[in-house]
Amino acid sequence: MTEIVFIIIGLLVGVAIGFFLGMPIIKKQQKGQADLLLEEAKNKSEAIKQTKMLEAKEKFLSLKSEHDKEVQRRNSEIQSTENRMKQKEQSLDDKIRANKIKEEEIEKLKVKLQSQQTGLSRKEQELEQARQEQLKSLEKIANLTIEEAKSQMIEAVKAEAHTDAMTQSKIIVEEAKLNATKEAKRLVLQTIQRTAAETAIENTVTVFNLENDDVKGRIIGREGRNIRAIEAATGIEIIVDDTPEAIVLSGFDPIRREIARLSLHRLVADGRIHPARIEEIVEKTKKDIEQEIIEIGQRTVIDLGVNGLHPELIRIVGRLRYRSSYGQNLLKHSREVANLCATMATELGLNAKLAKRAGLLHDIGKVPEDDAETPHALLGMKWAEKYGEHPEVCNAIGAHHDEIEMTSMLSPIIQACDAISGSRPGARREDSENYIKRLKDLEALALSFKGVEKAFAIQAGRELRVMIDSERASDKEADNLSFEISQKIMKEMIYPGQIKITVIREKRAVNYAK
Repeated sequence: MTEIVFIIIGLLVGVAIGFFLGMPIIKKQQKGQADLLLEEAKNKSEAIKQTKMLEAKEKFLSLKSEHDKEVQRRNSEIQSTENRMKQKEQSLDDKIRANKIKEEEIEKLKVKLQSQQTGLSRKEQELEQARQEQLKSLEKIANLTIEEAKSQMIEAVKAEAHTDAMTQSKIIVEEAKLNATKEAKRLVLQTIQRTAAETAIENTVTVFNLENDDVKGRIIGREGRNIRAIEAATGIEIIVDDTPEAIVLSGFDPIRREIARLSLHRLVADGRIHPARIEEIVEKTKKDIEQEIIEIGQRTVIDLGVNGLHPELIRIVGRLRYRSSYGQNLLKHSREVANLCATMATELGLNAKLAKRAGLLHDIGKVPEDDAETPHALLGMKWAEKYGEHPEVCNAIGAHHDEIEMTSMLSPIIQACDAISGSRPGARREDSENYIKRLKDLEALALSFKGVEKAFAIQAGRELRVMIDSERASDKEADNLSFEISQKIMKEMIYPGQIKITVIREKRAVNYAK
């Protein structure tokens, strides 16, 4: 056991001696490695330093080269600017020298003109004296003063100038009419030929057919209570007479007549006819008609390709279906005018879509629900403005009967197409009283001219025969009279088509043999 202890102690002592003896060797090795690392780091840093210095030198050289180029470019610009300035200075110097030469020449001309004016003034004085002497001698010969001669000459020149002016004006107007009429006829005929139109006359009565006459008693009701209830609910007069299997619905409002017709049809089909049921059916029919009006308006704008129309304007367009003007259905008339306007606008190179829109809406003021006093053109324009229509469309609606001034090229097109649609044969029926009044106004207008003895409107108002006194008017004055009458008719009267004015001047020589 003791030996083992000594052996262990001996081993520990040996290890300790070996450790202390090996420490300097280890430190020496570590120092050598550290020196190698430092040397390597120094070499790397030196290489990096050299690289950065080379990059910096290259960057410096590049910047210097760019700077030199910029300096050279600016120097060349400055040099060219200086050259231009020198050229301008030289040009200004040349102009100044030229102006000085011109000023000297102008001064010389002034002196020369002054001398000439002095000579002319003396000659003018001599001429004036000679003219005065000549005028005095002429006054003695003619026994007239200068003022009297002037007045006579002025009157003669005035009369001759007036006659010549009227003749020339007539020639110019005739030439303009010839050219304008040809072009206008071409446009109007082409527009009309490309538009198909119907001839339809609306009436103020509707005939309601019955299966048998027994239904009449049920419609009348006990002591007439049913028929009174229908008339009160619809506002339409119901005429029950001896006509077999038919009753007549009379009223000026087509919407009310249609409501009454549909209500009667439903009542007869249902079989229950009494005042309470009548009121219920009429109220339901009114709602159905209102929905049908909207659908008609929608179909119309779709057929015509008018987009973006306000819903209220669509409803108003639908109401046109149940209105008529001089027997012409307003919706058919408006559709016809819209197509005419689009065709004519296309021929003239204008906006066809706006023209069609204005043509469709031009008569919407004829279906008012509350405002019946405002002219329909102005009311339609107010509605169009309210619902955001284009200003040109609004002006065309308001001006198509000349209530306001036309400010757009579309306005005369709408006016012309409205007249074409309304005046074509079969489109409208004219009240006989208005027709007779128009003929009388035409004759009275001709009789208002001086020298007219008689005037006759013939050919249904398409020709006006005017008889004048041969002693009070010459042939030339007859030509002027026909021209003046035609101008006054165009300004003051409204008429379809055209009116031919024929002035007749007849001289009769009458003697008696006794």
